[in-house]
Amino acid sequence: MTKTSHSLKRATYKTSNLIHLKSPKGNGNYVKGPTMYMVTDDLTVTPLCVTSSLSNLDRLGIPLSDVEDLELNIGLEEALSILKASLTSTSALTNGLFGPSPKKCFTLKVMINKDKTKVLFAEAESDFFDVLLSFLTLPLGKIAKILVEHYGDDKPRVCSLTPLYNSLANLDVLHFHSETSKQMLLNPKSVFDKECRKLKLNLSDSEPTKYFTCRGASSGKHNFTMNYNNVRCDCGITMSTETKFFAEYGDDRAFCRKGATFIIGDDMRVAPNVSGSVLRTLAEVGIRDIKGAEMRNVTFGYNEIIDLLKGTLVSRTPLTDVIIGEAQSNSRVFIPKTEEATVSNSEKIMILKVMIQKSTQKLLFAQAEDDFADFLFSLLTIPLGGALSLLGTNTGVTSLDNLYTSVEKINGDKYLTKDWTKFRKTELPIGYISPNQLLPMTETGISELHFVGASALPGHIDYLSPSTVTYRTSYSLKCPTYKTSNLIHLKSPKGNGNYVKGPTIYMVTDDLTVTPLCLTSSLSILDQLGIPLSDVEELEINIGLEEALSILKASLASTSALTNGLFGPSLR
Repeated sequence: MTKTSHSLKRATYKTSNLIHLKSPKGNGNYVKGPTMYMVTDDLTVTPLCVTSSLSNLDRLGIPLSDVEDLELNIGLEEALSILKASLTSTSALTNGLFGPSPKKCFTLKVMINKDKTKVLFAEAESDFFDVLLSFLTLPLGKIAKILVEHYGDDKPRVCSLTPLYNSLANLDVLHFHSETSKQMLLNPKSVFDKECRKLKLNLSDSEPTKYFTCRGASSGKHNFTMNYNNVRCDCGITMSTETKFFAEYGDDRAFCRKGATFIIGDDMRVAPNVSGSVLRTLAEVGIRDIKGAEMRNVTFGYNEIIDLLKGTLVSRTPLTDVIIGEAQSNSRVFIPKTEEATVSNSEKIMILKVMIQKSTQKLLFAQAEDDFADFLFSLLTIPLGGALSLLGTNTGVTSLDNLYTSVEKINGDKYLTKDWTKFRKTELPIGYISPNQLLPMTETGISELHFVGASALPGHIDYLSPSTVTYRTSYSLKCPTYKTSNLIHLKSPKGNGNYVKGPTIYMVTDDLTVTPLCLTSSLSILDQLGIPLSDVEELEINIGLEEALSILKASLASTSALTNGLFGPSLR
C-alpha cells in the first residue's frame, strides 16, 4: 500500500495493482511452422531446400541409391543423448541417436567348486533378477526370434520351437489373412511389455504401444488400432494417423523391489537372500557342501544373458554352461503325455491325418487343414510363464520348471512389486487369441477409448483417453461451446478371425515344421527315407484340449513334438 497524498489532515492511500509477466516470446514456441528444416550432423539448422540437400549428397559423392530414409521417435532419452553429444562431439546427431549406448552389465558373485568344473550358485541383485524373471514374460515366438537373430547361422535348436518359428518365417504371406497377421506371430507382444521396458536390459526390445485412428474419429462410429498403421476402420478409411494416449504412469520398477538380493542355483532354483538364514537359503537352491569352493566376481552382459536364456531351455546346468562352458543337455528319452493342468470349456476338435511307418511305428508327417496350422503358430504367442502354468510346471525341462516353481515360493509382498499370480495367468494382449486356439487363454487390454479432438489442449493435438472427457471447442467469452469425447472401439490388426487362411492343406513334420502340402514333396520324403508306400499307414486323430497341451509340452522339451505329444512313449 502506498501513500498518494501527504496532507497532514487527510492522507489518502491506494492499493498496488497486481500485474502478470508476459514472456517476450508469448506462451508458444520459439520457431513457427510449417517450415521444414534440414539439420546436419553438427546441428546446423537451415530451412530445407531439395536442391541444397541434393547438392550436399553430390559434394560428398553419395548416390541416391546409397541413401536410406529412417523415421525416429525423439523422446526424453534421445533428447538427453543429443544434449550430451552437443557438448562433446561435432557429430551430435550421429552420436546422440546412433552412438553406442553404455554397455549394460551385471556383476554376480559366483561360487565355484574346488575342481573348477561347476558353478554352485550365484548371488545377484534385484536388477539382474528382474531380467531373469522377464524370461517368463516372453512369448515363445519372441524367444525363438531372439535366439535366431542372436546366434545367426550358429542358431541353437530349441526343441521344436525353432523349426516351428522358422517355418512361419518362411511361409509366404499369401497363406495369412494379412501381412500384419504374420508379423503379429513373428514378433508377438506380451502383456508385460510395459514392465520389461523398465529393465536394465530388456531382451524383448519392445517399443511403447502406438495407437492409430482414422481422420474421422472425432465423431460417429469409428475404431482405433494398436502398433500397426495399415488396418481399415469400419468407415472404410485406413487408420494411419498416430494418436497420443494419455494415461497415468506407474512406478519405475519392473518386478523386484529395489535392494533385494537373490541366490540362484546352477539348475535355476532361486531364493531370496534372507539375513540370518544362510543354510536354509543355500538348501533351497540345492547346496549342501561348499568345502574348498572359490568365490569369483563374474560380469554378465547381453551375450551372457542370451546364453542363459538358451541354457534355461536346453540345459540342466545353465550357469555352469555360461561361466565355465560344460553343458549338460536336457535331452529326454521320451516325453509322457501331459495330464490336463487346467479346466477348459473348449469343446473344439480338429482332425489330423498322421502318416505312420507300419514296420517301425515311426511317425513320418501329418496332413493338416489350416485350423491346425493356425493353432500351431498361435502357440508362439503364449508367454513362457503362461505355458508353464498350463502344464502345471511339468514340462520335463528341469531348469525351466525349477525357475518357475521356486519363484512361485517367493513372498511376493516382500520381494516382488507385482503380484506373482499375474505371472501365472495365461493372458495374451487383446486381439491375439485365434478362434482355433484350443488352450484356455484369455485376453487383456483396452477395448475402447475416448477420442478427444484437437481443440481440447493447447498445441492442438488429438489424443485418446481411457475415460470420458468434456472439452471446450469454442473460446468465445459470450457463448463458449463444449463437446464430449467420442467413444471408439478397438479393431485388432488381424481382425476377429484366424491368422492362417484356408483352404490350403499343410504338411507338419515331427519337429513342427509347417509347409504347404505338395504331393510330390511328401512322396519325395518317403523316397529319401527309403520307405515304400506299402509300408505307410494313415491314422486319423482327433485333436482337442488334452492333445493340445501335450503338443505344447513336447514342443518345449523334444524335437519330436508330434510323436511325443500325440503318442508319448508308445512310438519310441
